Amino acid sequence: MWIRTKKKALIPALGLAVAALAGLSPAAVAEPPAAFAEPVSASLTPAAIDRFLNDYLDETGLPGAVVAVTRGDDVVHTAGYGHTAGGLTMTGRTPVPVASLSKSMTALAVMQLVEAGKVDLDRPVRVYLPEFTMADGRAERITVRQLLNQTSGMADSAFPDLTLPQAHTLKGAVARMRGARLAAEPGTRWSYHNPNYFVAARLVEVVTGEPFADRLRTHVFAPLRMADSRSVDSTTDMPEDARGYVRAYGRVIERAHPRWFTAGGHGVVTTADDLARWLIAQNNGGVGADGRRVASARSVATTHTPPKGEEYAMGWSLGEAEGGDGPREIRHTGELLTQNAIQILLPERRIGIAVVSDTGMISGDDSAGIADGLRELAEGRPPEIEKPFTMTADHVLAALTLLALGLGTLGTVRAAGWARRAAGRPLWRAVPRALPYAGLVALFPLLPELVGLLMRREGTLDQVLYVWPALYVCVAAAALASAVVLAVRGAHLTRGLVRRRRAAAS
Repeated sequence: MWIRTKKKALIPALGLAVAALAGLSPAAVAEPPAAFAEPVSASLTPAAIDRFLNDYLDETGLPGAVVAVTRGDDVVHTAGYGHTAGGLTMTGRTPVPVASLSKSMTALAVMQLVEAGKVDLDRPVRVYLPEFTMADGRAERITVRQLLNQTSGMADSAFPDLTLPQAHTLKGAVARMRGARLAAEPGTRWSYHNPNYFVAARLVEVVTGEPFADRLRTHVFAPLRMADSRSVDSTTDMPEDARGYVRAYGRVIERAHPRWFTAGGHGVVTTADDLARWLIAQNNGGVGADGRRVASARSVATTHTPPKGEEYAMGWSLGEAEGGDGPREIRHTGELLTQNAIQILLPERRIGIAVVSDTGMISGDDSAGIADGLRELAEGRPPEIEKPFTMTADHVLAALTLLALGLGTLGTVRAAGWARRAAGRPLWRAVPRALPYAGLVALFPLLPELVGLLMRREGTLDQVLYVWPALYVCVAAAALASAVVLAVRGAHLTRGLVRRRRAAAS
């Protein structure tokens, strides 16, 4: 699954279109923070949250979302808004896929084994999981910590997971990596790669002797009373098969999700009510709202703490507020092609925010925008409705698409005249004039690689159509128009040559 990129980083993608046309030991237990480090605004109320969410849905056309907001040991608000792709009204108990938010739960399951003395974060994975082998001797040195920090050296550039046939079990997900190589020396470079967490989940299975989904249910969800949460093996096991929406040209379009293997990396299905319980434990040193401990405070802190010089911890990323002028936050996003999610912790205030919406990554970037608004509420500021990036960019791409088709039509109409002029020149002079058209034709099959560079993930053309439909259509239109111009010019040039040869022969 492609990781979410901030909207500012997407501007170069639009520019491409324009240019184309133009250390832990087991188990210390610490107490959670006793009080807020900063006062919390009274503006963070259920009524204010409802008002903001309803305004957001009205202004953006978002079909549906669920929200969980917590403060200390208390649930401020859980609710659903709008509807699912199946037409069901969304509530605080509506099951929703949270995609890569699942990684934080997998990491906690591993940390429980560390506390129990069954796993050492700094020992090689193969000590616990002998079946984990790759076509690269360096893989024998990958440690458990490097899996969870995503510094194992595995990467989409070496093993493009989502472009390959999908596994059906965790054992199969690990086995299909036997022919893969590493992209970097273990421990030297961070790279977001879902198979890190497939391997981590399989390690949990082998060490405990329990199916991963059962272990997560009994040792992570049950202690926190997350009774409506579960882990599934694929998107086809999710509610409505993870069916949702993508945005295009200011509209939302319902789409089915392709089958992806998800266990360990992005397979948890939960509810807003359960997410609230999860957030409370994360902000409370591993202790749930009812006082039950799911993990030690030290274990939770370890999952929140990245290696030196990095931002990514273990299913969480550490950073400053947007713009760098606010308090520290811990967050993780999660995206499927038709759903997206985000969870944010504000440790200084012990506030937790989680949002899941039924729109897909990039095209629907809704969960992050909603979460930013809720954070503004938490900070005592009026929340701004930040519309998804594509709601503006798609109109530019639509204009460029029409321009490409118009220029293609004009070039086709004028092809005969171009061929007559070219007939009197050396052939080599025609080649440079054809290169821009050939470049646009070549750009279309390269589109997944270009988008992948921006998103740091590997994908397919079909996935680009989910991720950013308007960009796909724009580049496809430019490629088609260019191909037609080249073909018609070539046909006229060939006919002219044939006529001249016949005339010379007669």
